[in-house]
Parts: sequence; structure tokens; C-alpha cells
Amino acid sequence: MNKLTQQEIAWQRLEGLAIFILVSLSYVLAGYSFVIFIFGLLIPDISMLGYLVNNRVGAFAYNIGHSLTFPLLVFGLGYWNKVDGIIIIGLIWLAHIGMDRTFGYGLKKNRGFMYTHLGDIKSKS
Repeated sequence: MNKLTQQEIAWQRLEGLAIFILVSLSYVLAGYSFVIFIFGLLIPDISMLGYLVNNRVGAFAYNIGHSLTFPLLVFGLGYWNKVDGIIIIGLIWLAHIGMDRTFGYGLKKNRGFMYTHLGDIKSKS
């Protein structure tokens, strides 16, 4: 399997920053609570509890919680049905993923928490 180049990793991290900024800005412009945003921002990390079972379950649970697919579906469902609470969950979840990707915390590999699609976390400075 080919490793990503530093340039490819940098682009993906920049993409994460763009997601974080645009989603956060959308949240603020919609007039939703900043306090809820701050407290909700780390909730998706509950998915790390899968690592208490083993690396494979941990990676699966983490990746479910950190894939863009599910929060996009949640946001879309909230938007379609005009339900602010669901929209808020989707936006905060998307912002969390953007924030994580900005800092290099990508989707996990089965080898362990430190191994991501953006490279090994322990090798980051």
C-alpha cells in the first residue's frame, strides 16, 4: 500500500480546516448557541471507547464516528425536516471531524489508534 506524500497529507489537513471554518461559520450565522457548540464539539470522541474492546472494534467505531457520511446525513435530515436540534447535531459533528482532520487525526487503521489515513500520529511534531 502506498503511503501518502507530505503534500497530500497537507492538502487533506487544509481540507479539514476548510470544513471546520465553513461549518462553524454556518453554525454561528444560523444563530445557534455557541455554548452548545463548544460543549458538543468533543462528543464524537465517545467513539474511541471501542478501543477498550480491541484495535479492530476501536477503529471501526472511531471511523463510524469520524466519517463525513453520517453527519452529512444527519444535517440533511434536519434541514429537510426543518428541525433545528438535528441540524445542530449534524453541524457540530461535521465541525468536529474538520477539527480532527486539521490536526492530523484521520480515519483509523486496525493496527491501533495511532495509525491513521493521514499517517502515524506518533510521528507528528
